[in-house]
Amino acid sequence: MKSKIAVITDIHGNSSALKAVLNEIENDPDIQHIYCLGDMIAIGHESNEVLEQLYLREDISCVMGNHDEAIVQLLVDNEIGSEGEERLHHEWIADNLDVKFLPFLSTLPNRIECMIGNKQCLFVHYHLNEQGRFFPINSQPTATELDKIYEGKKYDLICFGHHHILHHFRSNQRIYLNPGALGCHTKPTAVYSTITIKEDGCIECSIKEVSYDNKKFLLDYDRLQVPARETLLRIFHGNQHL
Repeated sequence: MKSKIAVITDIHGNSSALKAVLNEIENDPDIQHIYCLGDMIAIGHESNEVLEQLYLREDISCVMGNHDEAIVQLLVDNEIGSEGEERLHHEWIADNLDVKFLPFLSTLPNRIECMIGNKQCLFVHYHLNEQGRFFPINSQPTATELDKIYEGKKYDLICFGHHHILHHFRSNQRIYLNPGALGCHTKPTAVYSTITIKEDGCIECSIKEVSYDNKKFLLDYDRLQVPARETLLRIFHGNQHL
């Protein structure tokens, strides 16, 4: 029997984009489970709306992203590693976060390892070192470099996010897939991936792109006076609001 899953990552407080993707996923009866690879909150200002869509669903499994972790540390330990505009933004996100989501965020794992079909799969926000910390982003990774990180590991499929662009590599050892950021794009589209593991063990990965109306989301950065909004709108949304 074949197995089919969906992979989403880097929603970044964009509830409209997430809703569009979940609506499409729910219209595919073959998808059995959804894996969310972290950074559900921050950058975008709809963190509560995003978490409301995710935290009670039994068909979604989530891992911790670096922004999720930063907000948890700020709320639980009053510690934060960011500075400048990023710090002001994180403080604003923390101040406006509904506290009912804190238990969900603070207990997220940094990885999920599981068998899907007959394949060993790993779901992470980004590649982790031996201390469980994220490696620096490699802007131009190769399958050979990724194989070195996972040397000796038995994974057949590794899914990750964090770096907001698509990565899809197939080495002799395994498949690596980053579908790209669902909530950050230079046009009004949201991306995700579906993965089908067939009875014969063949793994098929598809990248999906969903159009949605992002006008209100973009304009609300200014209405809500979101800290670092000019930087965020330029870097992560291509100044579409202009």
